[in-house]
Amino acid sequence: MKSRKLNTNRGAAILFIIFGLSFFIIAVRFLTIEITGQADGKVLAAKAAKKYLRTSAIPASRGNIYDASGEVIAENVVSYNLVAILDPKATIDPEHPIHVVNPRKTAQALAKYIDMPESKIYSLLTQKGRFQVEFGKAGQDIPYQAKNEIQKLNLPGIQFEAVPKRTYPNGSFASHLVGYAQKNETGGQMAGVMGIEKSMNAALEGKDGKISYEGDFWGYILPNAHKKVTKPKNGENVYLTIDKKIQSFVEDALGKVQKQYNPKKAFVVVADPKTGRILAMGQRPTFDPETRKGLSVWQNEAVETAYEPGSTMKIFTLAAAVQEGAFHPYATYKSGEFRVKNVPNPIKDHNGGVGWGRITFLEGLQRSSNVAFATLLDYIKQDKFKQYLEAFGFGKETKVGLPNEASGKILYDYPVERYTTTFGQGTTVTAMQMIQAATAVANDGKMMKPYVVDKVVNPTTGKTEKTKPTVAGNPISADTAKKVRDYLRTVVTNKKTGTGTAYNIPGYEVTGKTGTAQIPNPNGGGYLTGTDNYIFSFLGMAPKDNPKLIVYAVVQQPHLKAGELGGEPVKALFNPIMRNSLQYLNIKPAKGKAVRLAKLPDFTGDSRTEASSAVRALGLTPVVLGDGDTVTAQEPEAQEKLLPGAKVFLKTNGNRVMPDIRGFSKRDVAGAAKLLGLRLAISGEGYAVSQSIPAKSKVKSGQALTVKFKNP
Repeated sequence: MKSRKLNTNRGAAILFIIFGLSFFIIAVRFLTIEITGQADGKVLAAKAAKKYLRTSAIPASRGNIYDASGEVIAENVVSYNLVAILDPKATIDPEHPIHVVNPRKTAQALAKYIDMPESKIYSLLTQKGRFQVEFGKAGQDIPYQAKNEIQKLNLPGIQFEAVPKRTYPNGSFASHLVGYAQKNETGGQMAGVMGIEKSMNAALEGKDGKISYEGDFWGYILPNAHKKVTKPKNGENVYLTIDKKIQSFVEDALGKVQKQYNPKKAFVVVADPKTGRILAMGQRPTFDPETRKGLSVWQNEAVETAYEPGSTMKIFTLAAAVQEGAFHPYATYKSGEFRVKNVPNPIKDHNGGVGWGRITFLEGLQRSSNVAFATLLDYIKQDKFKQYLEAFGFGKETKVGLPNEASGKILYDYPVERYTTTFGQGTTVTAMQMIQAATAVANDGKMMKPYVVDKVVNPTTGKTEKTKPTVAGNPISADTAKKVRDYLRTVVTNKKTGTGTAYNIPGYEVTGKTGTAQIPNPNGGGYLTGTDNYIFSFLGMAPKDNPKLIVYAVVQQPHLKAGELGGEPVKALFNPIMRNSLQYLNIKPAKGKAVRLAKLPDFTGDSRTEASSAVRALGLTPVVLGDGDTVTAQEPEAQEKLLPGAKVFLKTNGNRVMPDIRGFSKRDVAGAAKLLGLRLAISGEGYAVSQSIPAKSKVKSGQALTVKFKNP
């Protein structure tokens, strides 16, 4: 008995000691933590603070985009999204609930303000296990007035989230140039997706700030909590070179052409040749950058697309020839076909290779003769011509300041490619390259780099980074540039032979060149066929003597009516844009200049060589009728005054010889028939397309000549 009692006492003593030691250890631990504020080497206050520390981003405001005059093109506004807190645990004070307490009443109230049925709202508000719900598209972009009215209802649990929204107040306005910005998939900062919004994103986006504070489980700030704020750095404001008024002219013209001709694509660029500033840039199809409605084409056609330019390329071949002393306007060549050594198919003029007989190079320019420019390459020399192409900036990016710029390619590996490049076939370019190269012609030899950003301004400090005009090269001399503009002017003014007469704007002396480029077959094997399957264009500048504007208008595959020419939609773009822009810039129309007429001397008795040279020296076109050496008669007669480019028929001794009169006007055909003594019969209107007496045939006085005419 004593032994059992002793064991019980020992057990109790041991337990007492164990519990006593445990209590002592706990007490010491407690006192240690109380005194030091640490546990396991960690400061408990810091750990607790970390547990309840909340950090939220303070979004930076994205910079605005302005036009050249400071009018807003893109800006940030505050948008409000509707949310509903459902979890009762979010409410700390039952007298002031912050969760939805009456779903039915709340649904009835909200249905009056958002585009969602009451039943659907009620269904969202009664979901189980959700902390909060949103209302989809119906709950986004709540107008400020509607937000205030909803807040006045004091609906528990209904809150608004302020969300920055990018807005574009002008709608479809230089959309591919400006681009658009949107929040990324993770809901972070807004970022540019295309256009200036993308290329200038680093400057526009700024840097978010942040706020650190003590919050409860739900993230709400605790009473008397300490807050630490790092202010955001707002984005910089970007000012474009775009002139809103000129851009409006471009948008209006493009809209009309889109409606009337429904082309596959069309685009226009307007530039200041003295500085390289891009004053307007637009295209069709286009889109609204705020809603993205109409966004079917992502490429900025003027920057990102490389294509064959067609005959507008002849501007720069002409410039190279003039600079090299290889272009003699009144020297002649045989039009129609040009054969490249070891190439079976000849280069042909656009009238099916028929040509216009032996004509001057100036007339070849006016008629846009491919053969004329292929012939000029032999005078310029192939290696030298490639140097000019590179000097004009082809084959490399212009660095205009927009994303995804294409570089095009100078196709120059084989002899035939070198010849076709002279008239814009094979080699590819971008509209920006064409604009840049054209500034050399318009700006007396100084080629200006195109640019679209005028300046970048820090909204906080006012610090401004201004873009300075940059000379990109001097491919030609001032004298060459002036001559090229003079020659190109005749393309627009010569009613008989000029392909660009549709672009003549009275009072403003437009000078430039038309283009009709073939489109490579996407399925391989040559080019597309059909009257609509071309890229029609005009690259022009005005006024000729001191160009203030360059306008490049391009239309691809318009839907033309029967008998309608491809130049019609291009004219509908170029003419109103150039005319309205010049008038807007207060460039007054020039007073009517007297056209210098050539007074015809008497060539009777002169040698055919001397007479022909004298006719060319007067800016006229000689046509010899006969195989003799001496001039015996002429038409028109001596002392008559003629416009530049007019034909002078010289009859010689020996046999009378029939010229190739295809392409002649009725007046010219009548003059030749009169001098040869032929009986003339004509049919049709326009220019001669066939003749009953073959060219180079010997004829006799009184012989019948039948000529058919057709409008080009």
